[in-house]
Amino acid sequence: MAEGSVLDVAVVSAERLLWQGQAKSVVAKTPEGEIGILPGHEPVLALLLESPLRIEEADGAKMMVAVHGGFFSVDSNKVNVIAEVAELAEDIDLERAQAALSRAQAAGEENEDPSAIKRAETRITVAGAAKGL
Repeated sequence: MAEGSVLDVAVVSAERLLWQGQAKSVVAKTPEGEIGILPGHEPVLALLLESPLRIEEADGAKMMVAVHGGFFSVDSNKVNVIAEVAELAEDIDLERAQAALSRAQAAGEENEDPSAIKRAETRITVAGAAKGL
């Protein structure tokens, strides 16, 4: 790909660098809705909602990351995703995520962490997409 026709992307959680590389596009969910980032995008700084982050790598491979809060910035074809917690699709145990969703739903209104259901749903969506479900 020609210089300037790709994005340099870094996905970082509080614990570690999860992924770094070149991409054709990045799609993230903000409080205002989904935003798609392509090369040449204007500078942006936005909050991330609990949701899947979609990346199309420079070679056309598609990847998903479960993002649980944080923010991202875009400037000069550089995209930095700084998540409170983030998990690559291949690192998510689908059965464990489904069990967490069942526990969160069973807790119902007594649940002290209402985001637990959304977190489990995000993990299931990302893991399911990676497994072709």
